[in-house]
Amino acid sequence: MLVRVFLFLTGFGLTVIGSVYIISYLNLLTIGYNFLEYVNFISRQLECLYFVLGIILMFLTIFISEGEKDEFYI
Repeated sequence: MLVRVFLFLTGFGLTVIGSVYIISYLNLLTIGYNFLEYVNFISRQLECLYFVLGIILMFLTIFISEGEKDEFYI
């Protein structure tokens, strides 16, 4: 149980870090980048990929059971 809480909080922290960088890179739109160039740029930045990694980690922590079978429960 404690491991799941730790993994969830780690995922939450990664999501917050990634979203802060994604929001801060919105300034690129003010200097002439269009939206597709912005998405292309943030998809190549490691610190923005923390957002996706954090979401996946939180999803797995919530929906994977602790039982013997380790099945998904939705």
